[in-house]
Amino acid sequence: MKEITIIGIHISDRVKDATKVQDILTRYGCSIKTRLGMHDISEEYCSSCGLIILELIGDPDERQRLEKELLTVENLEVQKMHFNC
Repeated sequence: MKEITIIGIHISDRVKDATKVQDILTRYGCSIKTRLGMHDISEEYCSSCGLIILELIGDPDERQRLEKELLTVENLEVQKMHFNC
């Protein structure tokens, strides 16, 4: 049975924390199958918070290390879902 892990990352302050998050995601890039980043934007406004959704593959221990490292960043919220197929 194949396990699919989805992680949602809510970044409260993109300007302050985006570089830290990007560094972590780069280190674990071989475990990230899909990445989707979202934030509110218009001609007059660019949100300071954002959401990243990751589909993870590979070694479960590596996925857990990624999640733990993300949780070391202040003001970051991480949510996780697991699916079996």
